[in-house]
Amino acid sequence: MDASKLSANNVWGKVVLYLKEHHKVALHVACGDITNAQIENGELVIRTSDAFLVDVLENGRKDIETALRWQGLDIGFKIVKFESGAQKIEKDIKKLKNLFGTIEVEE
Repeated sequence: MDASKLSANNVWGKVVLYLKEHHKVALHVACGDITNAQIENGELVIRTSDAFLVDVLENGRKDIETALRWQGLDIGFKIVKFESGAQKIEKDIKKLKNLFGTIEVEE
C-alpha cells in the first residue's frame, strides 16, 4: 500500500489494537495515550516529550514493527523526542541558577 495514502491515526489505532490482542499490556497502555502520529517519508513517526515513553517505545519497538507488518504495511517506525515548553523553561531556570546563584521565579 502507498504510504502517502495512509491515515497515521488509523495505522496507530491498529497498532494499539494489535498490542491489546497480543497481551502486550504495558506497551498497550503506554501507546494508548499517544495522539501525535504521522506518516512521513514512508515511516510512522511518533513525537513525544516524555523520556519514559520514549524508553517504553524503544523497548517495544519489535512488537510495534510486528504490528505494522500485521497490517500488511512495509513502513518504518521512528520515535522523535522533543523538549516541551515546560522542559525548556526548567532548563533555562537551571542555567540561570548556575550563573547567578539563588533566584526567585514568579509564576
